Amino acid sequence: VTEYKTENKVVEDATGSIKEGQCFIVKTSFNYGHNKGYVYRIHETVYEDGKKLYHAYKLNGKKTKECTGTANSGNYWFITDNFIEQFTQRIANVVSQQFNKQNPQLEAETSELRVTIVHESVARSGRTISIRKTPPIIRLTEEKAVQENFCEEKVLALLINCVKNRCNMIFCGMPGIGKTECIKFFSQYIPQNDRVITIEDTMEIRYSATNPGKDCVEMRVQAGRFDYADAIKSSLRLNPRWIMLSEARSKEVKYLLESWSTGVCGMTTLHTDDVRNIPDRILNMLENRVDADRLENTCYQAMDVGVLIRKRMNEQQQVYRYIDQVCFFLREGCENKIVMIVEDGKLVLEQLPEVLQAQFAKDAIIDPFSYEKSDCRKEAGDD
Repeated sequence: VTEYKTENKVVEDATGSIKEGQCFIVKTSFNYGHNKGYVYRIHETVYEDGKKLYHAYKLNGKKTKECTGTANSGNYWFITDNFIEQFTQRIANVVSQQFNKQNPQLEAETSELRVTIVHESVARSGRTISIRKTPPIIRLTEEKAVQENFCEEKVLALLINCVKNRCNMIFCGMPGIGKTECIKFFSQYIPQNDRVITIEDTMEIRYSATNPGKDCVEMRVQAGRFDYADAIKSSLRLNPRWIMLSEARSKEVKYLLESWSTGVCGMTTLHTDDVRNIPDRILNMLENRVDADRLENTCYQAMDVGVLIRKRMNEQQQVYRYIDQVCFFLREGCENKIVMIVEDGKLVLEQLPEVLQAQFAKDAIIDPFSYEKSDCRKEAGDD
């Protein structure tokens, strides 16, 4: 493992003993006065014979190497309170923001990272730091989606055809489950000449970078100056075909639904644990009961597809993500309906209702559960 150079190390705490959960940084180079390194966490493994071994894991969960031998203090640091304070102050200086009891949250981003820091005055267990990778790449591929059990091939085909059919799609799940990655993957199939407007507070979708040559306007909201509601209203004046909202959180969902009901397509993410809860979750975000009662039917008219993403552990004790639920939202006559297509990761309905079949047929999609793999993205781009 190159991060360890040629040495075997054991990571010790201040008393000289290994500590479960210990975080440390291994120095790997020295460049222009700044130490470079990798962050690891120590995990203790106890075997049946009582033997204990310690392994170092990168913070992405990948085990790197068994730790043995003696630590060299010149090659690693502990993440100390002083380090945390210096790190926070540098982030605050870069974004020109204060970080204190009156301003307890600090956010920053680079081309590939999103940093969130919460002050100890509100995070009672201590200052909390989250560093998330948001590279302008699409990790998921059609082949990996099937091979790594992200979804069945027919489910993948259905969702790709939903994009080609310009359905409004909501990806839901718990924080960090990969909802935005799903949007990035399926956005590949948006026709090239469709104008896409992305609205985010932190740039994560990166549509223009992952879809070079396509028509795109990327908007960034700023609290108190240009919020989500302002951005959605402005977007409608820019002749969009798609409006993609990084996350539906509050009252802006009202304007999003109204824009979708005008014929504009879209994708967004939502925090919920069941696709059948999406309408209620959206209604609960609205400012008053009058809006909720008025927009209940609009939810079923404007929304088309709900997708729930979960994660589980396989037989090799590896965690993987998968599409747990897929549904369609319908309003027929005076009745609101939810049609479940996938439950517990399994396809449960292969014969779509006639109204959905007719919708797909408008774009010459006769069988929504199949597609030409080699031509799928090419067709989308040539539309």
